[in-house]
Amino acid sequence: MINALYPGSFDPPTFGHLNIIERSHDLFTHLDIVIAVNKNKKYLFSAQERLDLMTKLVSKYNNVSVHLWDKLIVDYAQEHNANVLLRGIRNFTDFAYEFDLSQLNRGLNGNIETLFLPTVHEFSVLKSSSIKELASFGGDVSKMVPKIVDEALKRKYGFEKKL
Repeated sequence: MINALYPGSFDPPTFGHLNIIERSHDLFTHLDIVIAVNKNKKYLFSAQERLDLMTKLVSKYNNVSVHLWDKLIVDYAQEHNANVLLRGIRNFTDFAYEFDLSQLNRGLNGNIETLFLPTVHEFSVLKSSSIKELASFGGDVSKMVPKIVDEALKRKYGFEKKL
């Protein structure tokens, strides 16, 4: 039995995030999407909004669940009997950052393995912060995020269509 975690802020969820989930959910007995709640970080979407969006987006997968967490990810892993931490990698910069983080996590919990999954080429430039910035100017992000996320971004930034 291999239980995995896919942690992140998912602010907002992107097609890149969903691609990692799509490609990995069958590799594990169970995959927990763990949405970070960090009181020191400013998010566009509240924790509940991110939970609701992600829950809708992964509802078709029987072995995927979504949770909020405000502590160390290794503590979540231990508490939920998970032994793999899944991380999506877009480029060498991501790898360097994630590699260092994996070493830190391994030092905190020697039972957790980090699995790096490279993104597919078409999503290699998707970055939540860039998507938020583009959306804040009314830019079209519909090819970067699912429709419900696009609509949520438009509402947040006041660009929703008036009926």
